[in-house]
Amino acid sequence: MPSNNEVSIFLDIANSIEIKRLMSFEVSFQFLYYFYAINHNYFMSSSFEKHQKRKLISSYFSVVLSIALVLFLLGLLGMLILNAKKVSDHFKEQVVVTIYLKDTAKDVETKQLEKSLAMADYVKSTEYVSKEQAAEFMKAENGEDFMDFVGYNPLQNSIDVHLKADFVTSEHLEKISAEATSKNFVEEVTYDNDLVNLMNDNVKKISFWVLIISGIFTLIAVLLINSSIRLAVYSKRFTIKTMQMVGATKQFIRRPFVWKSVRLGMIGAFLALIGMAIVLYYLNKTFTELELLSNPILVTLLFILIFALGIVITWISTHFATQRFLNLKTDDLYY
Repeated sequence: MPSNNEVSIFLDIANSIEIKRLMSFEVSFQFLYYFYAINHNYFMSSSFEKHQKRKLISSYFSVVLSIALVLFLLGLLGMLILNAKKVSDHFKEQVVVTIYLKDTAKDVETKQLEKSLAMADYVKSTEYVSKEQAAEFMKAENGEDFMDFVGYNPLQNSIDVHLKADFVTSEHLEKISAEATSKNFVEEVTYDNDLVNLMNDNVKKISFWVLIISGIFTLIAVLLINSSIRLAVYSKRFTIKTMQMVGATKQFIRRPFVWKSVRLGMIGAFLALIGMAIVLYYLNKTFTELELLSNPILVTLLFILIFALGIVITWISTHFATQRFLNLKTDDLYY
């Protein structure tokens, strides 16, 4: 039989082995726990960073898209304003003043009248229409020859006069009519006076409303871009406040935000200019008579103005948006 002393030594050895085994198990468990925690935190941190990056890219994309759409519509409105007079002039110059000649009018008198009209500063173009040409035109328009029923050509020789747009007014037309009818070989002068009055009234009304709409739309454009910029800066409000708390000056804090917004504004303006160029090219090809590209300097100035607006509006909006969060207290950032 073992002695009590031997039993005590054996128990001490057993207890020591058990303690070491438990300690080894605890160390292993702690190691596994720390390993899991580190990897879990890294994974969560990485996922959060990816989420923040996607959110930031989405915010930038929405800002650029908003700026591009607003500046594109503003550019189209600018093109309308630049070409409003050209469009109205085009329609005014379609008004025809017809001078009917007597059958007794001599060729020399007719040619002299046509030449004097062509040299007048208020005339854009003239066209002599003989009675035979007028009969052919009516035949083509009606689909039948009226001379078969009448037996002769009752039409008169005439001169169609297209005036320059600035002279298509009731006052100028009356003077031109009086001057032409004073000649003894002129039968009469006709023109659509009601159409001229209606056209001039509508041009004035349209011009007035275009200016009003332009002002309203410009204000809306500024507000929309400002709203998009403010939302983008709002997502960085805690970063702004943290930089301020560690001693950064307001100018130092604003600089990266302003520069980032200006770059977004430049990208948005560039996309808007591409859209404007495509629309302008299409309209110029479709409506060649309007000659939309006849004054490339004005078109270039409009493009420069739209690009500058994209920079200026984003710069001002970002400046005031960052200034607002710089002036807020820390507790107010949560509201």
